Amino acid sequence: MVRPSKKQQVPNLQDAVKETAWKQIADTGAATLSLRSIARELGITAPAIYNYYSDRDALVTALIVDAYTSLGESQQAAIDAFPVADNRSRLSALGLAYREWAITYPQRYLLIFGTPIPNYVAPVDVTMPAAACAIIPLINTLQALQSSGQLRIERLSPMTPKLHDMMQSWKNNGGNADIEVLFMTTVIWSRVHGMVMLEIGHHTPPSLFDPGEIFRREVNNILSQYL
Repeated sequence: MVRPSKKQQVPNLQDAVKETAWKQIADTGAATLSLRSIARELGITAPAIYNYYSDRDALVTALIVDAYTSLGESQQAAIDAFPVADNRSRLSALGLAYREWAITYPQRYLLIFGTPIPNYVAPVDVTMPAAACAIIPLINTLQALQSSGQLRIERLSPMTPKLHDMMQSWKNNGGNADIEVLFMTTVIWSRVHGMVMLEIGHHTPPSLFDPGEIFRREVNNILSQYL
C-alpha cells in the first residue's frame, strides 16, 4: 500500500505545524517545544516537518517573525482607522491596540517579550526587520506629532552625551526619525509594555479586577504629559 503523501495527510502542513506549536506553547511553555511531539500530534513523521523547519530553533524563529508581524499589522490597522491629521487619536489607538493584541494572543506576546528560551538565540537578521515593523507605527505617529509642533519635547530633561549618541546611532541605523522621537518611542513603549506584562502575568492586586481601566487612564496620562 502506498503511504499517503504529506499534503494528503495534513493539508497546509506548514500552517498546521505552527498552530500545533502555539497550542504546545500555551500548554507547557515555549521551552518544551518539540518537533517530534508536534509530529505525533499531527499524526505524521518528524522528517515531514524537517521539510519546512530544520530544527526547533528554526520553528521558534518563524513563530517570532509571525508574532511580530501580527503585532505590527494590528498597530498599523489601529492608526489607519483615524484620519492622517488626527495623530492624537492615533497615538491613543496605538496604546489600546497594543494591549488588545497582547491579551488576545498572550503566547505570542510572551514569546517575543517574555522569558528567553534556554539555548535559543534569535537570528537578528531575520527577527529584527519584523520587530522594527511592529514599532514603526508608533515612531511615525510621534514623528508626525513632532513635525506638527504638537509633541511637547520641551518637557523632557536634557539628554546626556551618552544617551544622545545612543539615539543618534539608532537614527543612523534606520530609525528615520528625530532622536527625541526615538527616545519618546522607547519611553512610551516601555510604559504600556510594563502594564501589559503585569496584567498578563497576573501580578496586579486581586482588587484590581479590571486592569483595562488602569491601562486606559495611563494612555490618557501619556497624552496629557507629552501633547
